[in-house]
Order: sequence, then structure tokens, then C-alpha cells
Amino acid sequence: MANKIEFRLLAPYNKEAALIGCFSDWEDIPMEKDNKGYFRTQVELEDGTYQYKFRVRSKSWFFEPDEWVDVVDPYATDIDNPTQNGIIRIKDGIKIVDTYVWKHDDKPLPTDRELVIYELHVADFSGGEDDPHARGQYKHVIEKLDYLCELGINAIELMPVKEYPGDYSWGYNPRYFFATESSYGTTEDLKHFIDECHARGIRLIMDGIYNHSESSSPLTQIDHDYWYHHEPRDPDNNWGPEFNYEFYDEKFERKPAWEFIGDAVRFWIEEYHIDGVRYDAARQIDNYDFMHWIVDTSKKTAGEKPFYNVAEHIPETPTITNFEGPMDGCWHYSFYYTIKAHICGDTFEIEQLKDVLDCKRQGFLGATNVVNYLTNHDHERIMVELANRDIFEEAAFKRFRLGVALLMTAVGVPMIWMGEEFADYHTLDPEPSKIDWGLLGNDANRSLYDYFRGLIHLRKNNHALYTEQIDFFHENPEAKVLAYTRWNDEGSRVVVVANFSGEYLAGYQVPNFPANGTWHEWTGDYDIESGDDNILIDLPEYEAKVFVWG
Repeated sequence: MANKIEFRLLAPYNKEAALIGCFSDWEDIPMEKDNKGYFRTQVELEDGTYQYKFRVRSKSWFFEPDEWVDVVDPYATDIDNPTQNGIIRIKDGIKIVDTYVWKHDDKPLPTDRELVIYELHVADFSGGEDDPHARGQYKHVIEKLDYLCELGINAIELMPVKEYPGDYSWGYNPRYFFATESSYGTTEDLKHFIDECHARGIRLIMDGIYNHSESSSPLTQIDHDYWYHHEPRDPDNNWGPEFNYEFYDEKFERKPAWEFIGDAVRFWIEEYHIDGVRYDAARQIDNYDFMHWIVDTSKKTAGEKPFYNVAEHIPETPTITNFEGPMDGCWHYSFYYTIKAHICGDTFEIEQLKDVLDCKRQGFLGATNVVNYLTNHDHERIMVELANRDIFEEAAFKRFRLGVALLMTAVGVPMIWMGEEFADYHTLDPEPSKIDWGLLGNDANRSLYDYFRGLIHLRKNNHALYTEQIDFFHENPEAKVLAYTRWNDEGSRVVVVANFSGEYLAGYQVPNFPANGTWHEWTGDYDIESGDDNILIDLPEYEAKVFVWG
């Protein structure tokens, strides 16, 4: 039985539009424009899967005036990659994305301050250990979820998975904002992956690209300057047509870019049950009014469940978060930059260290306002940075562990870049670069993994590390030693004593120790007594000691 299915296209200042599809032998079906600026038509379709496009007289300045162009529906939820046609599915007489049934929506998820985030790229993270060239897909990431649980991860930040041109990309060139990348699997495969994350108490944060789109994105073809700035505002930081969040269409009382991205964010929350968004290039978006609105929209759509909005704003600024700022948190670029310089031995600036370990000194208010990291997809891995300075093998692992101790005990939400936990060594490369899982068979790499895992579990079990409370109670610029304590009001305490020098400090006295009594030194697994507000320890070069109270 056929049902009337409506197709619509927003193109308020375009003269004509038509629908074409396999159901019309790709012949034009004329569309009528309504008083809201939408072209509409209805087609009788039986249940099934169909391919379609729109044909529209373009208003974009790079075409001939009113030239007919074929465009994919900007709201298409699936794309046929070979033909670049939109796909529509009809079931029981209505349009659907797929028939996936969610199974684990009732599982409790961690709050923002509990998060330990793992950033990954689907293609390079997983799948085909026996074949280094195998493509990673959602189903292969599912196979690794128990590994991530064992590590202690409770949030995955997924690099963009919106449909992009070709079969490999980091995803920062989105062409379609409602369709998922077909090379990773089907829409049902993505939902199954997110459902399996939720089953294990893992939140899914989606990397959202809302500053720009790929140059052939449908909206650019319909009426470029209706949704985008006419030209780049910052040519040195331009990755494609930039959404114009300033433009208000008075005739139709509409902010086109707000409306489109708002629809996209709502769609991903409602259809894919995501638990947060990372906003790429927020400094280039450069519109706090829009960001306040999109964050408010996301939280209303998510309803009761926790939803984390985090901005990439380089350099970071406290104004984007806190009470007045639009975002819940932001990537803490200065943490990465400062800690990297110190573990690599490039510098020693005690005030800089304190600034990034205690983000309040930089103007941030709370622990969820910053996401700390030692590296991410934009930066060279720590092992590469160390190798570039001729620091290898155990000396490199030693410095890496120092960085991990700081990452997991600083104020803020920690984030790990895939493979970092076992010292993957791949250089920064936008070409396929699958992480080397075989490294886990090496003692040194496995030991680093165990160190990561232990500190993550310490963090999750010692809620002093969830708070904003930190006190730098000892600093020795000559010896390059810094000590700080973290605590909460329930009596949990953690102390970190870090040696940033290349000297082994035997019998080092740490004064002003926060409490007298028995402390457990976590890295060496032994108990030690502090008395007279002092503690005496051996402090090896480039090493942190982590003391836990009680």
C-alpha cells in the first residue's frame, strides 16, 4: 500500500526547485514554495528504500545566475556513497532512519566530574590486528569496549562520524550533517555501538563540527550566503565555508545557520542518544549567543540524563565556560603545552605548572570546566616528542609516567588519546595510521598501561580528585620539586610530590606535609609515616610519588 510522503527543501530566495529520484526515473517532480520559504511536494511511495535528490535554481555566487544544480537533501539521514544520492526509508507509511531498538537506555551513566574521557578515531582505533590494513568499523570498536572498561574509561569522545567525501578522513570536513559515515558501518551499527557503551556505563561524546562544512555541502550549493559567511573571516584558520550565526532573515524571521545546526544537534541526541558534544574551533564560531542557545537546546533535548558540552577554543579562555560562559567545559590547551614542555625538559617554570594544575588560577571555576590532556589528535604523541629530543626507552617511559600522574591528579577532567595508554608511537598523520596493538606485548608498554589503569582507578575511587580543591604546599625551584595536595570534605586526601629534574634526590625532605600518620605511596605500593609535618623520601629523576591518606 502506497502512502503520500512529503519532501521539503528550505530555499526561500530560490526561484524553482524539483524533486528527482529512483521513484520518478530521475525525472523532475515540480515543487511548490510555501509562505515559510520551503519548497514542498508529496509522492506516493510504498514501504521500502529509495534514492533521491533535489534540483534547484541556485542562488550561490559561484554558479551562473539561477543555474539548475542537483543537490542532496541537507537533512538526508543516509547517503549512497558511490552515487552521492540521498537515501530515504519508508516503513509503515512513515520516514525512518532504521529499525534499531535501544536496549540499555535505563543504565546509569557517570556525572561530568566523574568522567575519564578516551578520544578515538573509528578507522584507526580498531579492527584487524592480524591485518594492519583492515578498516576499523563500529563493530570492531565494540570488540574493544571491555578493554576500555578494564582501563577505567567511562566516556568516549568520538572523532566526527558524519558522512564525508571518500572512505578515509578525520571527519573535520563534514559534507552531510545528518548522515553517518558509511565506511564505518550502518546507522544501526552506530546505534548498537552507542548502546553497548551505555550498557557498560560509558558516555558517548560526539565531536561536532559547527564552525564550517566541506565546500560541496548541499547548503553551499543552494544559496551559499544564506547559511554561510561570504568569505573566510580568518583566512589563516579556514577549513571550509563558515556558518554565519550573525545573519537574521527579517522577511522569514529566521536565523538560518542557528536553525540548521540546532536541528542537527537535536537529531543526534534524539536519534543516536549521544551524551555530549565537543565543539570544534569554537574561537572561529565566535558567537557566544549562538553557543548559549545550542547548549541550552542540547540539554533540553537530552532531558534528565547528563549532557556535557565542551569547546575546543585555542588558546583556551575561561569566558567560554564558568557561570556566564556558554559551555560546560573547554579543552585545556595550556595544560598540554606546559606539561609537555616540563616532562620533555624544555623548561621549568613553577608558576606555569601551578597555573595548569590548578585551573582556578587561570580564572576557571570548577573541575568540569577544563579537559586536561597530554596529547590529542591535533598534536604529536608524547613518545614522538621525547624521541625528537633523543629521549628513548626507559628514560622516555619514566617521563611519560610523570605526565600521567599529573594528568590524573590535576584539577579537571582527564582525557586520553587512543593508544596513548600503551605508548603508541605513530607520528601525526592525516593518512590512515592504525594504532599498534602489538605494543601491549612488550613489558614496558604493558607496564605503562597498568600505570594508566591504576591511576584511573585511584581517581575514580578517591573523590578528592573530583574536587576543585588543591594546595601547593611545597615548592623548590632549585631542585625542581613541586608538591601539592588534593582533598574533599569527606576526608579523602591525595598528595603528589613531583621531581622535574634529571637528578636522583636521595633522602629528600618534604616539609609542611598535610597530615601526620600513615600514608600509602601508590606508585611503589608501600606505607610510609609522616611526622612533625615532614616526610623523608627518595625522589628519582622525572618521577612523581602519589600518597594516599589512610
